[in-house]
Amino acid sequence: MADVRINPSILAADFANFAGELDRIRTADAAHVDIMDNHFVPNLTFGQPMVERLQQISPIPLDLHLMIQDPDRWAPQFAELGVFSVTFHLEAATAPVTLARAIRDRGARVGVALRPGTPLAQIEELLEHFDQLLIMTVEPGFGGQSFMAETMPKLRQAREWARAHDAELWLQVDGGISADTIEIAAAAGADTFVAGSAVFRGEPADEIARLRELASAHVHAADTATH
Repeated sequence: MADVRINPSILAADFANFAGELDRIRTADAAHVDIMDNHFVPNLTFGQPMVERLQQISPIPLDLHLMIQDPDRWAPQFAELGVFSVTFHLEAATAPVTLARAIRDRGARVGVALRPGTPLAQIEELLEHFDQLLIMTVEPGFGGQSFMAETMPKLRQAREWARAHDAELWLQVDGGISADTIEIAAAAGADTFVAGSAVFRGEPADEIARLRELASAHVHAADTATH
């Protein structure tokens, strides 16, 4: 299994000082950027000009999470900005495999996200076309929500699929991830963790290290138990 990855969400950062905030999380694996359009979700955040500027100043890769309508049209344009990864929602895409290829053709890793109520069965037969699966552990649209433990069976199912197919599929969780919940998600199979307020409310370097340590023991223990 891949190493644990901690991707702080800049939705919890100081919007007036993104350069400073990105520097504070330089020990993370990537900066998670939530793109919301006030249509797919009832909130509005960043557009392409902001992402382009963040890409220019960030000391770490950008991990985009598109919570938008019509990702078939917009996701490739975000990928063209040079970001590390682009994840779109299955519920919003009309041709997910075609879109995955378009994103990858533009040099980015590609991920697909599922709302808490969307079953894995809706994407399972197509997972081979993706680098990452994002299991939302809250309803998308707002930061600071409580972790939904009822999403863990879906995460375990995804991990079982990845093992059965010997797939290098990163399993990301997003929503309510903190020192109190990251071990639950890691034990269920996650290896990539989005955390917002849990990182930015304290000293980010310390919080990132703490989250990485908590997750690592469970991720590696779970992996060993299956071999």
